[in-house]
Amino acid sequence: MYRQGDVLIVPLRASAVPLTADDAVPEPRDGRGRLVLALGEVTGHAHAIQGPGRLIRESSAFGPMLLHLPEGGRVVHEEHAAIPLPKGWYRVVRQREYVPGSVRVVAD
Repeated sequence: MYRQGDVLIVPLRASAVPLTADDAVPEPRDGRGRLVLALGEVTGHAHAIQGPGRLIRESSAFGPMLLHLPEGGRVVHEEHAAIPLPKGWYRVVRQREYVPGSVRVVAD
C-alpha cells in the first residue's frame, strides 16, 4: 500500500479488478497532462500521476477510482516526495471524515 497525504493507493491483482464496461467512467487528464487523484481545494496542488496510464472512477456515491499503470508511474505532489509505483492495477481511495449527519471526502 502507498499513501500520500489523504490519498491511499492499494495494489490489486488484475483478476481482482471489479470493472465492467457499464460501470466505468474514465477520468480525463488535466491541462498539464496528469491523471489527478485528488485536487487540493485550498491550495490548488494535486496528487497526480504523470506518464502513461488511465484512471477510472467506479460509479457509486464515494466511488473509489481504479488506476492502471501499464509501465509503472510516479505519484507527485507539490508538497510531498514523489512515490514510484510498479506497473499494475490500483484502487485509489480518498480519506473520508464524519461530520454530524454525513460522511464526506476530506478537503485538502
